Amino acid sequence: MPSERDSSGAFRSRRALLKGCAATLVTWEGLRGASAQANELRVGATAPTATLVTLDGQRIATPDLVGKVVVLTFWATWCPPCRDELPLLSRYAVQHAEAGLSVLGFSLDSPDKLADVRQVAQGLRFPVGLLAHSSAPGYGRIWRLPVNFTIDREGRLVDNGWKDKQPSWTPERLEQVVTPLLTSPLTRR
Repeated sequence: MPSERDSSGAFRSRRALLKGCAATLVTWEGLRGASAQANELRVGATAPTATLVTLDGQRIATPDLVGKVVVLTFWATWCPPCRDELPLLSRYAVQHAEAGLSVLGFSLDSPDKLADVRQVAQGLRFPVGLLAHSSAPGYGRIWRLPVNFTIDREGRLVDNGWKDKQPSWTPERLEQVVTPLLTSPLTRR
């Protein structure tokens, strides 16, 4: 099909092609940047900001939780290890809420699976939302599930889920990684 000239004399199909290439480049740069950010995660450094938009529309941002120990958990309804881990994490969150633990659950399910996410979330005692409606760009593209990140009371990353050989929480691992943080006081303000 031949291209038509527009009023400026340029070919419309060429303009459309250039716009498409530009959009592809922007998308590629965004994806590349997200993975580069995940590679830049450093234990002991300030944790990247994550904002969970809960299923009921509440916004919870990690900088607002300084003074608490925060666990970010990324999961999906179609992930059997996630479904096994969630009840354990929920019980642990309830047991340690008074000590200053906050767990935020980011579901990787698509918005059309919201009913499934709500069904799982009913049995959990921590806030849950869809990653598609939330924001956690500093943690990179979530490709392995489950994956978890732990932030201390100071807002520093203390456990980088990408480095964990055994990514699912176990009672022993929670006791080793998270429980000691709950006994540590906030030292800076």
